[in-house]
Amino acid sequence: MGTENALLTILVEKINNDTLVLPTLPAVALKVRRAADNPDINLGAMADVVSQDPSLSARMVKISNSAYLGRSVKVTSIQQAVTRIGLRQIKNIATALAMEQLFVSKNEIVKEYMSRIWADTIEIVANSMAVLQVHTKQTKNRALNLDSMMLAALVHNIGVLPILTEAERHADVFANPTFLDVAIEKLAGKIGTSIMTEWGFEPEFVDVAQNWKDMSVSSDAVSYLDLVRLGAGLCGKFDSHKEVIFKAVVERGIIDNLSAVLSNEFDELRDSAKQIFQ
Repeated sequence: MGTENALLTILVEKINNDTLVLPTLPAVALKVRRAADNPDINLGAMADVVSQDPSLSARMVKISNSAYLGRSVKVTSIQQAVTRIGLRQIKNIATALAMEQLFVSKNEIVKEYMSRIWADTIEIVANSMAVLQVHTKQTKNRALNLDSMMLAALVHNIGVLPILTEAERHADVFANPTFLDVAIEKLAGKIGTSIMTEWGFEPEFVDVAQNWKDMSVSSDAVSYLDLVRLGAGLCGKFDSHKEVIFKAVVERGIIDNLSAVLSNEFDELRDSAKQIFQ
């Protein structure tokens, strides 16, 4: 086996032995998700949970005042923000806003990978959210929602994290593109599936993390997987499959035509989504 597969070999062995260390959700995201799953939770109690993290509180107020929610009246408190966002949406939004905390490293090469992957992810998130808004407007289909779309796009490539963490543990050997690129290409989807399962995420998120690169996997109904693929395609991530993806979304009626994602309106929707993470 070639030297470039050395990291791959180690990762596969750890996966098979169930010893690969998976990332854990940031504590604040866990608290919000658990609170949201409590059938007796109310908006006041949820505001108390969110307010325990000043950074999350500030970002919740920001998002409640953003074009994402389409409101003109400004809110100033976390109580108002939680009320505006709502209990159903807040679970996914809080998780999404906390995700950036996972993309950190002290090793310069691994840090550069994480920074680039996070930036690429935000571009795909913004495109995917904009595509969903176009799809909803054109088809009146409201089966998919923006907060789940945001989170699905954010976790689509989550499987890279344990790969980069493992490389950081052996930085003198593995923290270079020769090893990282091979391992990411081969294993990110499989590891992403394990992470989504470990975190207890719903099947639609597992589906995205596992299959977003596998063009042989599709569903009859329009899914978050479809929109993440289109969002990635618009970012240039599927050069060899781009035409197939673009043709499929029109044929399946996800959007009427490609001009819809090449318009000024689409650019505005995408930019509004990106502002959530700035």
